[in-house]
Amino acid sequence: MDDIVKRKKDHLDITASGRAAYHKTAGFERYDFIHNALPEINPDEITCEVKFLNRWFGFPLFLSSMTGGHHESTSVNAVIAAFCERYNLPFGVGSQRVMLKDSSFTSGFSVVRDEAPSAFIASNIGGAQLVGGLEPEKISLLIDTIRADAVIVHLNPLQELRQFKGDRNFSGIREGIRSLVGDVEIPVIVKETGAGLSQVVIEQLIDCGVTAVDVAGSGGTSWSKVENIRNDRLENHFSDEWGIPTVDCLLAAGELAGEKCEIIASGGIRSSSDIAKSLCMGAVMAAIAQPVLQVVREGGYDGLESFYKQWEDDFRLILCLLGCEEPTDLDMVHLRRVSVR
Repeated sequence: MDDIVKRKKDHLDITASGRAAYHKTAGFERYDFIHNALPEINPDEITCEVKFLNRWFGFPLFLSSMTGGHHESTSVNAVIAAFCERYNLPFGVGSQRVMLKDSSFTSGFSVVRDEAPSAFIASNIGGAQLVGGLEPEKISLLIDTIRADAVIVHLNPLQELRQFKGDRNFSGIREGIRSLVGDVEIPVIVKETGAGLSQVVIEQLIDCGVTAVDVAGSGGTSWSKVENIRNDRLENHFSDEWGIPTVDCLLAAGELAGEKCEIIASGGIRSSSDIAKSLCMGAVMAAIAQPVLQVVREGGYDGLESFYKQWEDDFRLILCLLGCEEPTDLDMVHLRRVSVR
């Protein structure tokens, strides 16, 4: 258990520092907005509200899974939860696997409900833990501890393969997801952790009955790089840049979006411009992790609030300059492909 705790602490430190970022980009620079010089809009009437999983949120931003398995995560989770409660944003806790092994970590997760009694909060478990099926009592513990509104299953084969003593058995995860969908009454969201979901994988997940997918493409944090840094391995290993850029994931996923499955964009989302472009490409929500972790560590609740308000202001400006009154108006017609050298 001590090894897990140390690993999770290392994950917090390395990801917050930014040292594990991909060199390649998420791909948003390939597209530019088409300016609307005649928007015919009153900026005061613009709304940032979006509907996701049959619930309305104040802004198309999901504060993604990032903290779990270390006692420092308790204070970080508390700040994020309180913030999401105030601004009506969805929040996903980090992996709860450690909580299933050691009940002393339960409070690090249950604190989110203490701080956010009405916010949308998602549980989190790794796909590898679903091989062979997850026992009903463990499913109940994951959900009941935080009174979860959804369950996130994270897929991270790249990270596990680069992690010392990581999980090596990926056979049976798909059926584990299918079983989980049938066992719970709340939505199941499946996400990658930064290497991206291909169209084929998204089709397989839809066939399993998942409600939403988070494409989590490359361009943000490289979890291969995180593990290589942790273990003092050779720098610039080819796996550090392995993955599908977020934009490519979104364009592939967009063909499947709609009633079948809702799309979340993450992986290198670093501005309101990235959020708006993601929504143009078919996403309903964008998600971020590393920027939030960094700002909370450096500035606490006030820092997170300032960060968010700037992004919200910028997003409203983008909507106005595109002639859009709400996020659902965003579409590929508002983008043009640009050449990038």
